[in-house]
Amino acid sequence: MIVPGTHHEQLYIITLRNGYASAVQNESHQLSPLTSESPSDDNAAATSPRSDQTSAPFDRWHRKRPPLGHDKDFCGCDSYDPGLLPSTDHGRGRRWQARYTDPTGRRRRPGFASYDDARECLERVHEAIRDGTWSYLDVGSRNVAYFAAQMIERRRKRNKNPNTIDTYESHLRNHIVPFAGTRTAHMLRRIDSTALVDHLLDKPGISSPRTVIQIFKTWKVLIAHMLNEDVPLPANIVSRIELPDVDARITTPLTPAQVVKLAAAMHQVEPRFEVLVWLGACAGLRTGEALGLKTSRIDWSNALLEIAEQRQRGRPAKLKTKASYATLPVDGFLIERLREHTLRFNPPADRGMDASSEPLPPDRSGTSSEGLLTTNRYGRPIQRSDLNNKWHDALQLAGLPKDTRFHDLKHFYTTRLSASGQHDPKTVQALSRHADFSQTWDTYAHPPLAIEGITVTAFRSAFQSLSLTLSGILEFSGAPA
Repeated sequence: MIVPGTHHEQLYIITLRNGYASAVQNESHQLSPLTSESPSDDNAAATSPRSDQTSAPFDRWHRKRPPLGHDKDFCGCDSYDPGLLPSTDHGRGRRWQARYTDPTGRRRRPGFASYDDARECLERVHEAIRDGTWSYLDVGSRNVAYFAAQMIERRRKRNKNPNTIDTYESHLRNHIVPFAGTRTAHMLRRIDSTALVDHLLDKPGISSPRTVIQIFKTWKVLIAHMLNEDVPLPANIVSRIELPDVDARITTPLTPAQVVKLAAAMHQVEPRFEVLVWLGACAGLRTGEALGLKTSRIDWSNALLEIAEQRQRGRPAKLKTKASYATLPVDGFLIERLREHTLRFNPPADRGMDASSEPLPPDRSGTSSEGLLTTNRYGRPIQRSDLNNKWHDALQLAGLPKDTRFHDLKHFYTTRLSASGQHDPKTVQALSRHADFSQTWDTYAHPPLAIEGITVTAFRSAFQSLSLTLSGILEFSGAPA
């Protein structure tokens, strides 16, 4: 019981926030008029620092009470209290949180690696709140460039999609950091988001409104990262920002004749890359998937392709979604194109070496061909930049629009399957490996057939009418054999 007017008057303020209680103790010490000695420290010395409830940090890694029916072992990771029970966040992120509610009523919970750092933060905060000098500017005192670099580094550590990280890094380096990199993070306001859009619209070299929108999406991701780091920013800093209007992209599917022209043109520009056109048009493979297809994943007798990885910067990478993983039935027409390519380009002698020669050393990406179906002339993985250069040359030679993308071959694939009348929409969706079908993958340990009991013949009928063989391609293009 606390008796007012004693030598040690204590005021306990119990604050309930987010389902937990924190005790803040204000102690006013007066010396006894009969003695100049301080109170005994015996009790303090016998008390563990973590048993003091004054500004106690929150332990994310452990439960305070065991759940009903508890049958788990104690983790034993804490020397102060070996009887702690692990929580669902055990071992992930920073263990200690300095939880408090600021004078504005907002809940704060900055994280710390050590108990002492979190305790020190809470002591400073409560002292500042009592003195009326509190301000939450410490975290946001760093500039935008610091948080941009931190965001990229953290995503790489968490093994996020490399393509997405590269896109973010490019937008940050070339556009966002030059515009706002030196700004103090907590000083950003909603008007800065509008100013960024205006800056991008007026910036030379950015001709497409789509590019402005994509860069602004990266800005939103950066703002979200700073908010997660407890930088005090306005809640509406990126909401309802007026962006440029973009006309819907109208994609006109390629015709079989245009695909033939494109394959013939690619045969002239770079014969090794011709098979990539057929993989896109007759199997619906994306660029990275086509570059990452290995000969060992082709079932020649059953006309199946196992789609299990893609190539990014010459290295293996995960596919876009779970739905992208499949053992895909393909037209025998495509198998013939793959066999012709393999016989022509895969023998060692074709790379300027006989069967007894030593293999070529890895390139600067640290990889060799690794059994890939398509490689460059040195037997190494194809870089996307090289394919893009050859692709534009082939478009020009074939007389196709210069904005035709490799992904348009996938549109052709889906459109042809649908127009053939041989497959129902659900089968077309499965063969196209679209994300809506991904729910079926959670129960499989290995990629199953994209759809059971299906034989694909839609592409032989499309191209056979054009008398398409390898020699037919050359005749069609007028190129010498």
